[in-house]
Amino acid sequence: MNESVSCARGALLDTWSGHHWQDGVQIENVEDLGKLTVRTENSVYEITVISARSGEILIRGGRFFPEFTQARLAGSSLGGSFLKVRGIYIGFNMEIHTEETRCIITSRVRAVIQQ
Repeated sequence: MNESVSCARGALLDTWSGHHWQDGVQIENVEDLGKLTVRTENSVYEITVISARSGEILIRGGRFFPEFTQARLAGSSLGGSFLKVRGIYIGFNMEIHTEETRCIITSRVRAVIQQ
């Protein structure tokens, strides 16, 4: 059998591990109580980093967070099995977990502003 299978370039481990990771921020590099504004395709989020080391944040914005909500930033992904842990990067979706263990996946990030 000579079948070819196509998949998104971002779904390949070589592409993922070779990515330069320059268009965004790792929250480990943000001071505790530091603030970020993240604009996605559909929403604007205000984020206060509670613990950069653990990914604990307060987040407000979008349909799911009308008021500041305690959550954990899991990281950024392209919707597949790879996750850039505790990172927020342009072109990727943020994955956020709330206390109710809900996982919210945002639309793709368009801008990250560190204040």
